[in-house]
Amino acid sequence: MELIGWAIRSAEVRDRMAGFPLARNLLGMDTPDMFASEYPRELLSGASSAVLHNAILEPNQTRDAFEKLLAQTPWEQRDVVVFGRSVAQPRLVAWFASPPIAYRYAGLTLEPQAFTPLLLELKKRVEVIAGAQFNSVLMNLYRTGADSNGWHADNEPEFGVDPVIASLSLGATRRFDLRSRETKETIKSNLVSGDLVVMSGACQREWIHQAPKQLRVLEPRINLTFRMVQRPIADE
Repeated sequence: MELIGWAIRSAEVRDRMAGFPLARNLLGMDTPDMFASEYPRELLSGASSAVLHNAILEPNQTRDAFEKLLAQTPWEQRDVVVFGRSVAQPRLVAWFASPPIAYRYAGLTLEPQAFTPLLLELKKRVEVIAGAQFNSVLMNLYRTGADSNGWHADNEPEFGVDPVIASLSLGATRRFDLRSRETKETIKSNLVSGDLVVMSGACQREWIHQAPKQLRVLEPRINLTFRMVQRPIADE
């Protein structure tokens, strides 16, 4: 019965995606199988949710999106203070938002860029699958496996209580870990290019997540985390 329900939901998604002609043009979605994701898998339980959707784009769509974003995004490397010492973040970042809202985290403030047509179409695709709307995306470029993102939660007040966070991976396969704040249980997943993880419910309150170093990975990976900023950042 679950598989039947998934088939029905997939058909509904196809019907909804048919209303996005730009997506078909930009990502080459004029194919019989517009919705390539396999049966989604829930990684958590209880009030927290993290659903893994495999391959939400066709391989050629994934490759094209990765190459364009890698080349066209205004990447920057910011400094953060760790134990009283300023160090460069082990990754490159870019922030896009509409309306143009700045984003503050870990003592940094990222000024917004305007959504590109490609990012808008990726956002629409992700919104259909996540069942939520987003007005911003934080992009991280992990140049090799030496780049990483330590344990954290996307729980800034600007996102509201129990936000929906949709994380799309493009490029090299990388680990994605979730750890329970209470029990310290750790769930590890390998995300390949085109995979989407949708976190919701109490996930940001009850769990933290990371993209650990993997020194054997030599290729770049781009991660796009779509969010809904519900209120502007307060002035310090």
